Amino acid sequence: MPTVKSFSEIQRVSVEPSSDRILSYVEAIREATAMEMRRDQRVVVFGLDVDDPKAIQGTTKGLWEEFGKDRVFGTPLSEDAMTGVAIGMAMAGLRPIHIHIRMDFLMLAMNQLINVAAKSRYMYGGTVSVPIVIRAMIGKSWGQGAQHSQGLHSFFMHVPGLKVVAPSTPYDAKGCLLAAIRDEDPVIFVEHRMSHYQKGIVPLEEYEVHPGKARVTRVGRDVTIVGISYMQTECLHAAKLLEEVGIDAEVIDPIWLSPLDIDTICHSVERTGRLIVVDTAWTSCGASAEMVAAVAERLSGIRDLKLVRIGFAPSTCPTSPTLETAFYPNAQKIAKKAFNLTEERDLNSFPSNSQISAELDEAFKGPF
Repeated sequence: MPTVKSFSEIQRVSVEPSSDRILSYVEAIREATAMEMRRDQRVVVFGLDVDDPKAIQGTTKGLWEEFGKDRVFGTPLSEDAMTGVAIGMAMAGLRPIHIHIRMDFLMLAMNQLINVAAKSRYMYGGTVSVPIVIRAMIGKSWGQGAQHSQGLHSFFMHVPGLKVVAPSTPYDAKGCLLAAIRDEDPVIFVEHRMSHYQKGIVPLEEYEVHPGKARVTRVGRDVTIVGISYMQTECLHAAKLLEEVGIDAEVIDPIWLSPLDIDTICHSVERTGRLIVVDTAWTSCGASAEMVAAVAERLSGIRDLKLVRIGFAPSTCPTSPTLETAFYPNAQKIAKKAFNLTEERDLNSFPSNSQISAELDEAFKGPF
């Protein structure tokens, strides 16, 4: 089986881009936004602090200067009302990108998103579409804790009429955002804060990463590991640790959570017989639960299965760095669980190799 040695090599193997141009995740989002705004005059960008000097981690930097205040503008701290504005814009023919900064804030707009945006096409017999993109960040922060660090993407996976995407690489960030803006249905675009510091190959030209297709980012034979959003990086790191103890892990990035490509995951698990799904959220009623249940339904009776979910510890998000270490999944935890699943015994320690996580932790400074 081929073994991938680095994250950059994984991108080359998986997506075969047409160039070696390197961008950060932030730069990829900014490029996709500007590219589509130039192509389609109906695209507008708004939300809290989009025109702030920090420019939403830099993802909206320069947009106000290029496209003007009529197409790029800040909003009041009123998530419910502004989401209603976005829906009205979409129904009137615009294609708004509404940035909420933190996914936690979407809780203030649930009625608008679930009862209006998601249902309008059905309720009006297909005569109305709501092509909005809702950008929202999730995950580990800088000690913001209970109300600003949650991963609530499974809430939206549950609702027909909403699409949900959680790209983990700069390549997918650009391609998924272009696909999301052009989609006729509302799309929840999930960005993990730590993914913003990823760098990778991003072609200059336009391309779309379409809904409903996962990607095998590392080929293996012993265990299937699915990493959602930033957990894809931790899963790839875990695969390198497992390689050092003789376990060959296959890693899958689902990319789009709704519609979900369960076929690619099942095809892998049918070979390995073992599945670990790692989410940057709680496991109860979450994305990991959906994937494990779908695999169990599909492959039950076809072969013996060993299925595991890994996610947040079952408590409120902590603020202390020490508690964060216990709360969030990481490569060591994933590798240990995979070893236990494969060898059916515990391994107390792995070769220490935390370079990827250390570099990202060093790069991440907040405040969002």
